Amino acid sequence: MPQYKAPLRDMQFVLHELLNAEQHYASLPAFQENVSRELIDQYLEAAADFCENELSPLNQVGDREGCTWNDGVVTTPTGFKEAYQKYIELGFPSLSAEEQYGGQGLPNSLGITVSEMVGTANWAWGMYPGLSHGAVRTLEHHGSQEQKDTYLPKLVSGEWTGTMCLTESHAGSDLGIIRTKAEPQADGSYAISGEKIFISAGEHDMAENIIHIVLARLPGAPKGTKGISLFIVPKFNVNADGSIGERNNVRCGSIEHKMGIHGNATCVINFDNAKGYLIGPENRGLNCMFTFMNTARIGTAVQGLSASEAAFQGALTYAKDRLAMRSLSGPKAPEKEADPIIVHPAVRNMLLTQKSFAEAGRALVYFLAQHADVVEKGANEEERKFSDNILSLLTPIAKAFLTETGSESAKHGVQVFGGHGFISEHGMEQIVRDTRISCLYEGTTEIQALDLLGRKVLGTQGAMLKDFTKIIHKFAEANKDNAGMKEFIEPLATLNKEWGDLTMQIGMRAMQNPEEVGAAAVDYLYFSGYVTLAYLWARMALVAQEALAAGTTEVDFYNAKITTARFYFKKILPRVRSHVDVIATGVEPLMSLDAEHFAF
Repeated sequence: MPQYKAPLRDMQFVLHELLNAEQHYASLPAFQENVSRELIDQYLEAAADFCENELSPLNQVGDREGCTWNDGVVTTPTGFKEAYQKYIELGFPSLSAEEQYGGQGLPNSLGITVSEMVGTANWAWGMYPGLSHGAVRTLEHHGSQEQKDTYLPKLVSGEWTGTMCLTESHAGSDLGIIRTKAEPQADGSYAISGEKIFISAGEHDMAENIIHIVLARLPGAPKGTKGISLFIVPKFNVNADGSIGERNNVRCGSIEHKMGIHGNATCVINFDNAKGYLIGPENRGLNCMFTFMNTARIGTAVQGLSASEAAFQGALTYAKDRLAMRSLSGPKAPEKEADPIIVHPAVRNMLLTQKSFAEAGRALVYFLAQHADVVEKGANEEERKFSDNILSLLTPIAKAFLTETGSESAKHGVQVFGGHGFISEHGMEQIVRDTRISCLYEGTTEIQALDLLGRKVLGTQGAMLKDFTKIIHKFAEANKDNAGMKEFIEPLATLNKEWGDLTMQIGMRAMQNPEEVGAAAVDYLYFSGYVTLAYLWARMALVAQEALAAGTTEVDFYNAKITTARFYFKKILPRVRSHVDVIATGVEPLMSLDAEHFAF
């Protein structure tokens, strides 16, 4: 099993050199006084130690043992509960929560760096505290003062965990047709009845209470998504003094037997007239839930990044040690019976693909997290609105594109190992299985693609897209006369313009046939993802060039950045051409065969 090693130097490069984290926090009044580079690095080092020494050794244990269900009681794998208590003791659950509820009041973007390390070391374990962050955010933004006082202190401390209960077996991602009911009660509460499926961390033995955030319908509510309300439904009711009360009518009916993430309990949760409490206005539950869902989508993007990083670490270590054949240009290790496989171009192609996706994925996730900081704590409305637009546009790209590239990286990890990659003891096939879900939950790649193209781009007449392409344009203009950046700037500027042109072409065709949007959406998302990462790689190459010019002693590190950027532009970025070609064929090849003529 690959032993996780936190990539602290690269994390520091992205935070401090690419994104100027200290300057970013200094621009936000809430963090001006309490966030320094020293503090950031201290948290990174503490999280790295925990993830390397506590979580990584449990990753294969969780996969092998899985969770067990017995009459509604779920037991987590060996060591999970103890690791969670250590996590609480280290203060990680409270990192970015509000101070008045026991939080440390630090930026959410700092919490994202911890989430990356937790997720790469042990994704299944990380989902238990990970879901709680979204519940905390939802309550912070939409809960009443009484609800905040009742639930936030224990959620923030980590003594309680949270879930999001959306999906029902007949509905899937179409939340407009959910059937869970909420009946008003005389005491102001609601009786919640229904069944939710695929509830990650829905039942477990790691915390004394679980706070479910549940979508349900009130009597007489409008049909569709306009008639959905949001409710707090605790596993145990909470007494007036904050202590645990009687068991609520919430039961785990079963846990799923899954392809991966065996260490996390994916539950069927039954609500049988369970006591619940309305969050926010009636029939506005989906709007409130988007606070939770956007947090979860960025978290899922982290899973894609984590898969690329974990697969790269495992494959790189193996490729340096595994001997097979000789280099075509002559022996590279003549003293050995064969050369390490890292000398072979095909193996290097897989390793560099993983590396380029991991490092650019890290840059994208941290870039998004900083914009999320501004949305929450920005100094003025104009800044908050701009960052919200950037976040809205790039979240579906990050969620879908990074999880798809993470899945590709995981596949390469198995391939580098050859037959040994197919064997469980090496852990590479677990990464493939664990990460495959990331392309599905929080909206499949196809749903994210429709959200990007249909709602975020065409739905705003291109306004959101222009906010981001202007950033790329300004960067390209500022560096067009830099000879050392020519190989990056010229193709980036060309593709940035093509992004707008491609959007206009799809929009024109969609005016004649709306199905054109669905036909183009996935390829459009891939095009958008490759160009977004190209922008970030160009920026990283510039930072590296400037460091080398300034006489840095870390010559190898910065040269590797430039070399990886060059690989991305020459070997990965040309993939956009196939997506453009597919988009050009339109909807006709997809819809010309009648459904009844599909045959087995």
